[in-house]
Amino acid sequence: MSSEKIVPDMEVIGADGVHVGTVDAVVDGRIKLAKRDSGEGAHKNHNHFIDLGLVAEVEGQKIRLSANAAVAVTFEEEQSGRPV
Repeated sequence: MSSEKIVPDMEVIGADGVHVGTVDAVVDGRIKLAKRDSGEGAHKNHNHFIDLGLVAEVEGQKIRLSANAAVAVTFEEEQSGRPV
């Protein structure tokens, strides 16, 4: 997937159309999600990342992933590359 079409503030959705996050940036082959989408507890107020390999297509201002949202979030990574 080429990252050229992916820009900040685009919505990231699962294959099922469910919201996963909002693009903050593309960094080193991964989508950096906005902090506001990072969850609760230890995950609150920091960015999570999704590999560009999960992107199925860009549809206007939405990025559709190849996995349903519930599955896609299990692939989220910390900045270090470790699983969330």
